[in-house]
Amino acid sequence: MSKMGRTIIERLTEFTEALESRDDLSARFTCRKVALNLEPTRYNSKLVKQTRRILGASQAIFARFLGVSVDAVQAWEQGDHAPSQLAARFMDEIRHNPNYWRQRFSEVAVARRNSAI
Repeated sequence: MSKMGRTIIERLTEFTEALESRDDLSARFTCRKVALNLEPTRYNSKLVKQTRRILGASQAIFARFLGVSVDAVQAWEQGDHAPSQLAARFMDEIRHNPNYWRQRFSEVAVARRNSAI
């Protein structure tokens, strides 16, 4: 067995013993808690429209990109309804790194030819 393999077995054995003896794991091992500050922005109609325009997208394309209906985007932009927290988080990410999302948007955009001739 390699040195790495022996080290892994030793550490897992130590962890197992700590669990079985009901020791305070945080006293014996390095434990970290990670907190994320991800409270979504409250989007009003103007902010939704600005975010859509960052991508240079129509309402229909923006709706498809976010995974919502066109009616939802229209309602947000008219101020009739506020976006869900999930949609707001996605728009926060677009606003946080617009260059990345413009690039990503262009990667998934597919030009279609009018088939009616």
